[in-house]
Amino acid sequence: MDQHILQQLVEKFPGFDCRLDDESLQQYGTDWTQFHKVNASAIIFPRSEFDLQWLVKFAREHKIALVPSGGRTGLSAGAVATQGEVVVSLERLDQILEFNSTDATLRVQAGVITATIQDYAEQQGMFYPVDFASSGSSHIGGNVATNAGGIRVIRYGMTRDQVVGLRVVTAKGEILSLNKGLIKNATGMDLRHLFIGSEGALGFITEVTLKLINPPGPQSVLVLGLEDLSAVMPVLESFRKELTLSAFEFFSDQALNKVMAHQKIQQPFETRTAFYALIEVDVEKQGSEDALLSCFEYAFEQGWIVDGVMSSSAAQAESLWKLREGISESITPWTPYKYDISVTTSKVAEFLLAVDNKVSVTYPDFENIWFGHIGDGNLHLNILKPEKMAVEKFKETCLSFSNIIYGQVAEFGGSISAEHGIGLLKKSFLHFSRSPEEINIQKAIKKLFDPDNILNPGKIF
Repeated sequence: MDQHILQQLVEKFPGFDCRLDDESLQQYGTDWTQFHKVNASAIIFPRSEFDLQWLVKFAREHKIALVPSGGRTGLSAGAVATQGEVVVSLERLDQILEFNSTDATLRVQAGVITATIQDYAEQQGMFYPVDFASSGSSHIGGNVATNAGGIRVIRYGMTRDQVVGLRVVTAKGEILSLNKGLIKNATGMDLRHLFIGSEGALGFITEVTLKLINPPGPQSVLVLGLEDLSAVMPVLESFRKELTLSAFEFFSDQALNKVMAHQKIQQPFETRTAFYALIEVDVEKQGSEDALLSCFEYAFEQGWIVDGVMSSSAAQAESLWKLREGISESITPWTPYKYDISVTTSKVAEFLLAVDNKVSVTYPDFENIWFGHIGDGNLHLNILKPEKMAVEKFKETCLSFSNIIYGQVAEFGGSISAEHGIGLLKKSFLHFSRSPEEINIQKAIKKLFDPDNILNPGKIF
């Protein structure tokens, strides 16, 4: 970057509001993906919406590319700076602005951490339902920008379903207030939903208004051992018919091995099986516990499950959840190449078997870790890097194989990215999930909001 332009940024954002040191450039220039070399010019920390507006107009004038950055927990390189961009961290926009008990809404700045929102809602006697392993470090702005999902989508939906209002600074420097917390608003196209899931390509999200709900009643958690994937859907259907499910998760025995070794915890029951289902159900209603026990017994009698355990306390329920939520952290040392794919729920078992067979045949020496939110059709395939293989070679191998995996996704009418976004990692595979017409319309929308292509350029497309 031209030194005169850089000096103007330093003067506008003095002290720690503009960082140029190598450690900060590396730290803020990346996310949880590990496959791209970071090359950021500067890290800017705006303290207000007006700081952002000034920065965007300055960037337009001087043709500077900006990369929005939240908690940097993304898994598709959507917040990675590789071409000398200026990274714009929103971590200073971290205020809870307003709780409205009548409307049951919470207005927050984009840099508020997800877990902070969950805790604040609980203090008000309310509940914010979107939850996932990175809730302790992810920002709500990033959640909205990627339409984050997580473990309870089967009951509560995605982040999109919780957002009733947004404020954004567009790539032209315009400030838009979208939907303003309204439940009903039939005034033409809802631009709010363009920004949700747009991965920072259209504008900076500065404020989010979220709807809160009443907290759920007591929950019980089960972990069930399944020897065969064909049992997954019958188990889901039988439990959902009789009970209110909050989560229906899945993981393989290989995944369980990694978690137990990493977190030094015991297996949930004596029998080891090929696959496991974790189910969280509402047991508040009278008779729910009896119905739960009846479902468990019925699944066992049908031969769908081999063994299982049911929580008898909140502490045990938390312990059982660790078996599922600890997987991502436990496999991090193997530099996993992550596939975040989805199909309609009814196709999950057939789809998983089809993909797993192709992976096993093509790369028999690679270790594959399966887990996911099977109740909403979302599967995570993690291919672990062999110890002696260089990261670049591993990435090239996985990229070449991605055409086969995403070809299967297309065959089943699925999505190449269920909840992690496209970013840099998947942009060359977008055509497996989107038609040429859809992609051209998205590009046109991008150009309308960002005619100079300064905002997160090179991502998605």
